[in-house]
Amino acid sequence: MHREEQRESVLDPRFPRQTLVSILVFAVVWEVMSHLAPSLGIPAFAIPSFVRIGQSLLTITPIDVAVTLARVIGALAVSFVLGLVLAMAMYRSQSLENYLHPLIRILMAVPVVSWILFAVLWFRGVEFRIGFVLVAVCGPVFLIDSLDAMRGVPRELRGMMRSFRPTTLQYFVKLMLPAIVPNIITSWKINLSLAIRVVTIAELVGAVTGIGHQLAVAQELFSVADVFAWTLVLVALLFLLEAMVIHIENRLLRWRA
Repeated sequence: MHREEQRESVLDPRFPRQTLVSILVFAVVWEVMSHLAPSLGIPAFAIPSFVRIGQSLLTITPIDVAVTLARVIGALAVSFVLGLVLAMAMYRSQSLENYLHPLIRILMAVPVVSWILFAVLWFRGVEFRIGFVLVAVCGPVFLIDSLDAMRGVPRELRGMMRSFRPTTLQYFVKLMLPAIVPNIITSWKINLSLAIRVVTIAELVGAVTGIGHQLAVAQELFSVADVFAWTLVLVALLFLLEAMVIHIENRLLRWRA
């Protein structure tokens, strides 16, 4: 198998054999440890068996999963639009980029915990707090990746496009956006995993619904099985969203096959 074929097999959204084997090995080791925990001086609840985790999975409330999923998708959509629009404005105006680029870099260095504290102090609505944190974390990623991709479009293509005297809208719709689709897809993949992690932390502060809230309840009850179950749900959500993005990528980039 050539190197390119190996890389394509790694990017295949289906589960390869190696992934399945790794999961099975982990499950077996976990199950064995759950039975050996008392003899090792570890509390039995600290390493629950998969039977207990399965019972917790049966108690998963779909409304909390739907709320978290809606928050992630909504915030990512807003982040993408804002990031792309601002990237286009910065591309068109060198002065705007000179002023905003350092500020964006500073914002990207702010920890998630700080954004959560700012949101709590600045806003009263819980949904607005969560949305603000997600947009503040994910928006700069879309912006920087889109801007860098626009700068990377070959000069010959840009010159040829300008020779037709296009409007600003035509310039971006006909040239820039199609050219940076691969970079946009990559940004979505990065931000999906980032948003899934951030939303659970944001939901810990004031939210009464969502997976983050349920994780906080499980932590208060010292229920490791419930924490494990909700974590599995988060992982499943991430895999589902990534599979959707990969499907869209395969449709949009068929020409690269």
